[in-house]
Amino acid sequence: MLVLTRRAGESVVIGDGVVVTVIEVRGDGVRIGIDAPRSVRVHRAEVLEAVMAANAESSVPDEAAAATVDALRAIRPPTDPDAPSA
Repeated sequence: MLVLTRRAGESVVIGDGVVVTVIEVRGDGVRIGIDAPRSVRVHRAEVLEAVMAANAESSVPDEAAAATVDALRAIRPPTDPDAPSA
């Protein structure tokens, strides 16, 4: 990890188009501004971690829902959309 000291108004350039500028230092907090191309996604780490955890949780199969779908399929099997109509 690169560690730099910057003051308010000073910047760091990352790659070919990302500029991180220290806007303000107040107590133990620092406000930064990030100027990046639209193609570069910028996320706060805690938000990204929460989204990733929610996505992982939603990908776990729900056994009760799967049983309901199986029961409904037994009552009315899915139709083939490409099959000729009668």
